[in-house]
Amino acid sequence: VAKRCGKEAGLFVPSGTMSNAVALKTHTVPGDEIVTERYSHIYLYEGGGYAALCGSSIALPEGKYGMLTPELVSGAIRKQAGSQSHYPDGRLVCVENTANRGGGTCYEQTILDEIATVAKDHNCGTHIDGARIFNASIATGVELPRMTDHYDSVSICLSKGLGAPVGSVLVGSQDFIDQAHRWRKMFGGGMRQSGILAAAGIYAVEHHVDRMVDDHRRAMNLATSIDEMPHVHVDLDAVQTNMVYFSADGYTASEVAEHMGKQGIDMFDISPTHCRLVTHLHITDEDVENVVTALETLR
Repeated sequence: VAKRCGKEAGLFVPSGTMSNAVALKTHTVPGDEIVTERYSHIYLYEGGGYAALCGSSIALPEGKYGMLTPELVSGAIRKQAGSQSHYPDGRLVCVENTANRGGGTCYEQTILDEIATVAKDHNCGTHIDGARIFNASIATGVELPRMTDHYDSVSICLSKGLGAPVGSVLVGSQDFIDQAHRWRKMFGGGMRQSGILAAAGIYAVEHHVDRMVDDHRRAMNLATSIDEMPHVHVDLDAVQTNMVYFSADGYTASEVAEHMGKQGIDMFDISPTHCRLVTHLHITDEDVENVVTALETLR
């Protein structure tokens, strides 16, 4: 996995949350500040690990479709020097590619490069939460070594779109991974029995990347079909990979999820108003048709 990203070394961990936690801990010391987008996974869905495990504060500029810009990053980085010690030291900039809460959106490569330049100009490390970075690479046509070139570390999930049963890989320089290895141990992520899990991950990386185009095609077909319904709404600009966020007139998201569950379709209510649908290697064209049919009955 490290070689595919053009990095020197990698570290297998049980989950994407642990991969991000280990990365953040390796990059920072207590009292530092992390910059990440307002709706990032690191902030919303990782149990406040940046505070509890790293002792870091967090700056949360809000971007469009869950993505930062160089200008947002520049304005969010604070430094102790010159502030009469009022500010923490901004030490790490994190981007998420694809952006989950943005709808599975992908960064333009020029924006990634410019964000990394801003971070380095401010003496900050750079990390990509790349849980779905293979989806981003397939959708944009940008190879992973180029996409991650200016970033110190990348977290990559082996499940999700790749379809392995469990596990993530944190990649970076050899020195970075050597330090991360210690934090993985202290966080309880060292496993003597990891070989069988790693084997499944290797299979997924070798066999399940190119087929992601089918997931993206199915997501777009699903999005366009349900957006044609007068009572269901999708922001088609956000449908760039394998996710579809939608809302339905007259229903809360939890009510929609309950309705669909009664028809044998499991989905996720991501907010009071929106549900999330995700296509992956177990989803077929027939499954997509079944979802469309079920949503048509939501009147």
